[in-house]
Order: sequence, then structure tokens, then C-alpha cells
Amino acid sequence: MKRLFVLAILLAGLMNVNAYAQTEANSDEITEEELEKFAAMEDSVMAFYESKNEELVDMIKNNETIEGAGRYNEIKAAWGDEEKMEAANVTDEEKEAYQEILDFMEELAKEVRELKTNIIMDKDQLGAATYNKINKAMKEDPEMKEKVDTKIAEKKEEREARAGEESDATDAE
Repeated sequence: MKRLFVLAILLAGLMNVNAYAQTEANSDEITEEELEKFAAMEDSVMAFYESKNEELVDMIKNNETIEGAGRYNEIKAAWGDEEKMEAANVTDEEKEAYQEILDFMEELAKEVRELKTNIIMDKDQLGAATYNKINKAMKEDPEMKEKVDTKIAEKKEEREARAGEESDATDAE
């Protein structure tokens, strides 16, 4: 009788462990909602970056001191090497203008990191646990990576379609 009691306790314990293991396994599964949130986060960050990158391109193209992308590229190639800077005849004004562009790029990178971190840390938008789970799954499973990439591409297409509709509505006014 005592053995049956011990056996019953052991079986109950094993069932609890098994239930816990199943719960843990299920928590590793990525739901459609989690996938949507992850893709929305990536698309939001990309949309922000793209809009700021347009400012950067405009800053380079319309810089009166550097006078366009060609000169910008010359300065960029010489930057940090005094001999090359002299050979390219980079003026102090151009150095200052180029540094302003570098500062803008650095600030842009910081803003993108902050935006992404804020979305990841916000449980309503995504949550760190979900982010880590999907990131891990993408590294371990090429099919999951493809699924996530497809979902992100869909979000981008939706965003671009909305932007096109808004642009058409503005043009009609």
C-alpha cells in the first residue's frame, strides 16, 4: 500500500513536470500575432530610417559648401588621411560641412537604436521576450527567417501602398 502511494506521488510529479515541459515548448512556438508585432517593429524602424535618410541625401546633395555628392564622395574617401585630404584640396569649410553630415549620421544611428529599443521593450508593441524568441528562431531555422522576412516585406508593401494613396489624395486636392 505504501508503495502504491509513493508510486502515485511520483506519477503525479512526472505529470506536473510533463505539463510544465509542454508549456515551455508551447512558449517557444511563435504565434501569428507575435510575428505580426515583430514585422511591424522592423517596418516602423525601417520607415523612420528611410525618412531620415532622405534628409541625409538632401543634406549632401544641397550642401552649398560641399557642392553635391561627387565632392562628398571625394572628401569621404580622403577623410582621416591628411595626405589624401591635401591632395583633394579639402578646405576647412568643407571639413566643417562634412563633419556636420557625419554628426547627423551618428545622431540618426542613435535615434534608430533608441526607437528599436523602445519598441522592443514595450510589451504592448513587441516585448523583449518575443523579440528574443523570434530572433533566436530566425538564427536556428532558415524557414522561420524566410517567413519573418516575407512578413516584413508585406508590411513594407502595405506602408508604401498607404503612402501612395495618401499622395494621390493630396494631389487630388
